[in-house]
Amino acid sequence: MKIIVPMAGRGSRLRPHTLTIPKPLIPIAGKPIVHRLVEDIAAVLNQEIEEVAFIIHESFGKKVEEELIEIAEKLGAKGTIYYQNEALGTGHAIMCAKDSLSGPAVIAYADTLIRADFDLDKDADSVIWVKQVDHPEAFGVINLNEANEIVELVEKPKEFVSDLAVIGIYYFKDIAILKQELQLVLDNNIIHGGEYQINDGIKQMMAKGMKFVPGKVDEWMDCGNKNVTVETNSRMLGFLEKEDKNLVAVNVRLDNSTIIPPCYIGEDVYLINSTVGPNVSLGKGSHVTGSVIKNSLIQTHAHISNANLDNAMIGNHASFNGEFTSISIGDYSVLE
Repeated sequence: MKIIVPMAGRGSRLRPHTLTIPKPLIPIAGKPIVHRLVEDIAAVLNQEIEEVAFIIHESFGKKVEEELIEIAEKLGAKGTIYYQNEALGTGHAIMCAKDSLSGPAVIAYADTLIRADFDLDKDADSVIWVKQVDHPEAFGVINLNEANEIVELVEKPKEFVSDLAVIGIYYFKDIAILKQELQLVLDNNIIHGGEYQINDGIKQMMAKGMKFVPGKVDEWMDCGNKNVTVETNSRMLGFLEKEDKNLVAVNVRLDNSTIIPPCYIGEDVYLINSTVGPNVSLGKGSHVTGSVIKNSLIQTHAHISNANLDNAMIGNHASFNGEFTSISIGDYSVLE
């Protein structure tokens, strides 16, 4: 089994945090989004992972590439890096990894986290993961026939089709077939909104009689902008606490301070006259003095003083001293 991870976008809706780090490397509950995504998919598949192919922008740099290769190697898999330097759509991104498109594979876009427990349908040519949503008109959705097979993909339907939204994770029994169809999309310049889309390759597979079925997830968590990323961090902390994961480093220093779980507290964190939690991730090397923090995502080596934070997101090496609550400041920023 292979895992293909398109992640070349910089994540403009999550700025300023993505000005210095790609969105898939933003930590959620102490671990980068893409790391959690790949681990969770591997656990759901419960199969040996042969290769993890990451499609990135070349500007991400060698340090990011090394981190991604390490993610794959921790799963006992080969890590491969491909580049998509132009934003030409999901179909184009996948074809940037065409040398790895063979055999069974999962495609997973790296701004999504899931919680799921199910077996793959071995009779299907493809599984498209979906989640029931309240406002399907805002999503791409699937249309099912009476045999519970996917017969249509509809993008942001104006009239009700179904409430099962496509979450951006796909399984293909042989991804080489998708590769063939996407090559036709590129060769024939089939474009929507200036981009080549994976859906056009999938629709061609459906037209040839291939069997597509839905795979439903228990939880679908987005990391599209600051507010939903902070919410996803809180939800993930809750899941990890129920799974009895150890979320507080052993060398955290507490001076007249309290941690209210669930929280992720990294190594060498120092809390003075502060209350942290619930639903807070606090990266390694951070110092917090005279503050109350809840429902917030704070990265490494931050310095926070005299703060009352709720729904806040603070970058690496940032410094904050003030009275605002729902703040969003990027790496190396100072607000005093």
